[in-house]
Amino acid sequence: MIRLAAALVLIASTATAQMQRIPSHCIAIAEAAPGLAYLQAAAWTDPVAQDTVRLHYIAHASFLLQTTGGLSAVTDFTGFIGNTPLIPDVVTMNHAHETHWTAYPDPAIPHALKGWGSPFGSGTDHHLDLGEMLVRNVSTDIRSAGGGTEPKGNSIFVFEVAGLCIGHLGHLHHVPSPEQYAALGRLDVVMVPVDGGMTLPLRDVVTMLGRLRSSVVIPMHWFSAYGLERFLGQIGESFEIDRRDAPSLEVSLRSLPRRPTVVVLQPAHLRQ
Repeated sequence: MIRLAAALVLIASTATAQMQRIPSHCIAIAEAAPGLAYLQAAAWTDPVAQDTVRLHYIAHASFLLQTTGGLSAVTDFTGFIGNTPLIPDVVTMNHAHETHWTAYPDPAIPHALKGWGSPFGSGTDHHLDLGEMLVRNVSTDIRSAGGGTEPKGNSIFVFEVAGLCIGHLGHLHHVPSPEQYAALGRLDVVMVPVDGGMTLPLRDVVTMLGRLRSSVVIPMHWFSAYGLERFLGQIGESFEIDRRDAPSLEVSLRSLPRRPTVVVLQPAHLRQ
């Protein structure tokens, strides 16, 4: 009976541990991995492998992040992610344009995080611990409609999950300050706007990515194949280019590439 009780305690402890977040200090080093070894692409409705994160490029600046334990998050949520009844556990939003937020997120969504303060310019400070995933933000300034500056009107959201730090730069309008770089930490995966006009000029994007030294860079916020190719042409020889015909990527600490790599995903709304 004592052995049976001990076994039951062990099983319960193991199940609880599986839902806990693998600690991350945002300092993973790309060169430490044995090589480019991404997991095979899978449909967003499939289970996520152990200690892995699935990233699905929905559209424009919206991505679905899925964890092993079943948590889901959508970045720059507009209210529409596709023909699916999925209710994400958390959505993040930035208000630069209507393609980055909605004033009416579904009330069934447990956590709808705005990337700006109330009133505008006050900034915001998110630190949402969901157990398996930690969501936090770093506020940045944004250009206002009249040509001025709206302090702290945008947020870079960081998702710490499966030992990885995954950053989404939102509608970034300026190169981060030293203090903002420090607050971000080392991003293993970064989703970066590459339109070259409405957000950062491409020369600044390239400079920023050189400093971030992320293992995986995913271009977003591109409006045409021409605009995307302009970015890829300027990124430099220090980055590998991995073009995908699919919208999804699964990544883990053990599958980070040896060299910093730009992974081009093809956006697709979710279909049940």
